[in-house]
Amino acid sequence: MDDEAMRNEVLVVRDLCKTYPNGNMAVQRLAFSVGFGECFGLLGINGAGKTSTFRMLTGEFAPSDGNATVRLDPL
Repeated sequence: MDDEAMRNEVLVVRDLCKTYPNGNMAVQRLAFSVGFGECFGLLGINGAGKTSTFRMLTGEFAPSDGNATVRLDPL
């Protein structure tokens, strides 16, 4: 996604990964963005990494790799 397209994004997740000390990989290279005014839902089967993803987005867990950017300034 180029810089022009990023202007209306309020959340950008790039290659987010979470591997736990026991070797379990909960999230593998997750990438998505959420635009201003969009409603977002994360769906998946049990064990797909939904809770781990939201824990990384809220800062409860540190990601093993990748990054997430939240835009806090008004558009």
